[in-house]
Amino acid sequence: MKKTFYTEAAWLAGAVFLALGTALMERADFGMSSVVAPAYILHLKLSQIFPFFSFGMAEYTLQAVLLVLLGIFMGRFRKSYLFSFITAFVYGTILDLIMIPVGMIPASSFVIRLILYLCGMAVCAIGVAFYFRTYITPAAYELTVMEVSSKLKADQGKTKIIYDVVSCIIAVILSFLFFGFGHFEGVKAGTVICAFLNGILINFFSRIIERLFEFKDGLALRKYFEI
Repeated sequence: MKKTFYTEAAWLAGAVFLALGTALMERADFGMSSVVAPAYILHLKLSQIFPFFSFGMAEYTLQAVLLVLLGIFMGRFRKSYLFSFITAFVYGTILDLIMIPVGMIPASSFVIRLILYLCGMAVCAIGVAFYFRTYITPAAYELTVMEVSSKLKADQGKTKIIYDVVSCIIAVILSFLFFGFGHFEGVKAGTVICAFLNGILINFFSRIIERLFEFKDGLALRKYFEI
């Protein structure tokens, strides 16, 4: 029999798993996913000037800017955008906390870094799979894809691919601007690998989660999160 998993807990599980996976990939230093790469590069640069500017802060700051741009593009600002920022803030805060113990993991050898990267990619996919099973508004990245595809009446999957490509291009440009043409930061071979495997891993873990759990609302709050 399937065990009950509340959708509100799925939201928190998504944030924790995604933060842990991102921290593991950062420690591996094989390249971040194209979605978080711009925030990571922004963190690397601004933390040189403002040491307190953490990776998590870069994440929810950049997502706040993205939500403003989304509101301008859509011609309206919905309450779901505020909830989206709250999701980003929770995820960013957990990310900063998790990066402390993960940063203590020895990562001097190629094999260890590879293991960290593969584990990070898998854990991130689990986090996204849990996010898909909650009604609470997702972070700005996913919300942007949902809103833009709805407005343009475009396929959500194709819109996601375009968004990932644009994010990757922005990350490359930021890396060049901040660190020069001879030094890549954030966007590396692992970024390309993640782009190809991410969707497959998300679908794989989604099927496992569906076999193990039955998702139900624990609180009568779904109506407040309608996009």
